[in-house]
Amino acid sequence: MLTDPAFFPRIGVALGPVTIGPGRVVAPALPLERLPRLAAVVITHAHMDSLDLPSLRALAKDTTLVAPSDCRDLLGVLGFRDYVELAWGQRTTVGGVAIEAIQVDHWGARWPWGKERGYNGYLFTKGERRVLFAPDTAFTREFARFARETPPLDLAILGNGAYDPWHANHANPEEAWQMFLDSGARWLAPVHWDTFRLGREPLGDALRRLLAAAGPDAGRIVFRQIGDEWVPPAEDDHRLATVP
Repeated sequence: MLTDPAFFPRIGVALGPVTIGPGRVVAPALPLERLPRLAAVVITHAHMDSLDLPSLRALAKDTTLVAPSDCRDLLGVLGFRDYVELAWGQRTTVGGVAIEAIQVDHWGARWPWGKERGYNGYLFTKGERRVLFAPDTAFTREFARFARETPPLDLAILGNGAYDPWHANHANPEEAWQMFLDSGARWLAPVHWDTFRLGREPLGDALRRLLAAAGPDAGRIVFRQIGDEWVPPAEDDHRLATVP
């Protein structure tokens, strides 16, 4: 499962060979040439750091593209084998993995003056394994429902950056930690930080504050730098495969 791919040095508006927009702070953790064969590519919303058309055009098309509602004009023409749009509460199954669109607190228009589109988090489920993916959301109590469900979440992948000045749309690190606790997940993978300069917070601030918020439970945060690969402890092997 490949989520919100962005492989190139910049995201933004393409004017011929030039892209006007934020540049990468770090290289992609997994370059295009190292990608395995994909079961699905999953897009959370139409913002340019999450729906990067050059990256999607560069992917092999023999896979399923999953997206929020009202994105067909952008994505339906790219030539993927299957194209599925999901609204909150809807689901599809790809490669034995159930993909359910879940509610987040964000927004979906590609341009400030453009039409409203859907914006999703996702729950990935295969057997007893469950992974929450919500890289773009303001603080919400929506994830507390997962703590009441069985089986519990193995991993929550939550956004942890671009909160200054965009706090209305992105959780700060303390809120990301609280959403993780609310979700009942065992492990937290922080994403959406220090890859592109999308906010005013200093580089390093997002992870520093997240670790501080976690305090003695910081060992439950599985990444310390972008590009890390996490292998669950041996006692979790029956529940969760390697998550890069």
